[in-house]
Amino acid sequence: MRTLTPSRFFPVVLSLMVLVITGCSNPLGKSVKEPFSGSKYESNKRYYRSTGNGSSKMDNVAQSQAELRARQQLAQQVETYFEVVTDDYQRSTTGDHVDDAMNRFETLAREITNTKIADIRIIGSEKYMAEEGSYTCYVAMEIKKTAMYRYFKKQAKLDKQISEAELKEIEALLDQLINEAESE
Repeated sequence: MRTLTPSRFFPVVLSLMVLVITGCSNPLGKSVKEPFSGSKYESNKRYYRSTGNGSSKMDNVAQSQAELRARQQLAQQVETYFEVVTDDYQRSTTGDHVDDAMNRFETLAREITNTKIADIRIIGSEKYMAEEGSYTCYVAMEIKKTAMYRYFKKQAKLDKQISEAELKEIEALLDQLINEAESE
């Protein structure tokens, strides 16, 4: 059996160290944990939640950017959710007016989320100032699903373009969603 002499041992140890060091590095870079990450800031059965960030030399602009991005993310979640829900509702319900009601409902949801989402609460806000003087803001927002659905019901009742039959279907869907959100 061969023994490793120091002249043979050193290159073997050096190559193993190089393999370990280079094998552990991530080609994407170092992972960074941003504020407001984790399940506490994710949507669930009772709340739609979102986060946003913004950077600027002016702190109020950075704050506005962060809030705008969080609102856009909330609106996108709501719209996507309502598309899925209305598709499921249409498959499970029959009637001449159901398709028209669900199309009108999706349009109403889009209009509401594009203009104003009611009852949004800021659940977290952090601001950082970099050495060069720029600001970075992080914001976390939430809206209670039942409050959102009740607001949609109110807006549907106010919409003169929705027929009585369509309104009944929209209210039935929203009542179902309210019950699901409250049951959790």
